[in-house]
Amino acid sequence: MSAGDLKEKYLPRLLSLYQEQIVAGMKEKFGYTNKLAVPRLVKIVVNMGIGEGTSDSKLVDKASEELALITGQKAKITRARKPISNFKLRKGAPIGCCVTMRRYRMYEFLDRLITVAIPRIRDFRGFSGNAFDGNGNYTFGLLEQSVFAEVEIDKVSRTQGMNISIHTTAKTDEEAKELLKLFGFPVRR
Repeated sequence: MSAGDLKEKYLPRLLSLYQEQIVAGMKEKFGYTNKLAVPRLVKIVVNMGIGEGTSDSKLVDKASEELALITGQKAKITRARKPISNFKLRKGAPIGCCVTMRRYRMYEFLDRLITVAIPRIRDFRGFSGNAFDGNGNYTFGLLEQSVFAEVEIDKVSRTQGMNISIHTTAKTDEEAKELLKLFGFPVRR
């Protein structure tokens, strides 16, 4: 059995949900005539900013390892583009890390986020419905990385927050909100 055969047989749970139910629901609600006009997920970007990374590069390495554990993909270390003397920041100094996920890995991450990580957030009542950017993209922040099951709490040296951006092909925020709700994402009205 080759790797191509495995790809044909394996389909992430949320991708099959999208193909079988979400496309039909979106066509019915918004009146699309073609299934290719239905909004879909493009990519998910996860960013971690590490302010103290300028003085201690081990913090950036540890954060990138944890981000790689969470996403299943190696994290890219982001560096300062220009020096800022007030923040003691030099050009090229490591200041964070990010991961951009697409296709199957993106659907797997979204599935783990919705079913495992978000229910572990204390006193959670849903994400704000006002965090859309006007073009159908949604960005939210998590205060600590320990909500993900992949991170061992005993090995965490310092709690680190992250920003997660979900990019869609939706033209309006209403379409994007409906798409995320059909995936099971907890967005308040």
